[in-house]
Amino acid sequence: MSKLKQISLLLPEYLLIAAVLFYWVSTAVILNPVAIILLTGLLLQIIFKNRITGIIIPSILLLLSAYLLLALFSEFKEFPSFNAEAQEFLFIGLGFLLGTITLSSIMLYRYLTLNSIKPPQEKEMV
Repeated sequence: MSKLKQISLLLPEYLLIAAVLFYWVSTAVILNPVAIILLTGLLLQIIFKNRITGIIIPSILLLLSAYLLLALFSEFKEFPSFNAEAQEFLFIGLGFLLGTITLSSIMLYRYLTLNSIKPPQEKEMV
């Protein structure tokens, strides 16, 4: 396996944790239950590497990001002109959401292909 592929398969959880921390700080709410649940789920996934939750977490993030992309475009259409504020809104929102979609897709790919190749079983000696 190439070095680049190894690195790309190990980073999604850590970068998604960074995204959750960014979300938590940007809301300026100390007890944010959504951020706490997301952060706890990602940390537990790093520790235990459960295949089922490794498929569920990125699937939920993909669906939420797709929904937020639609909300982003809906809100963007309300700008009267493509001014600096509209550009900032669009580019930061697209960057954040497309980054989350990319990382979630990598994480989903990794856990879908995890253990898909079964090791050969040992033959019993009679």
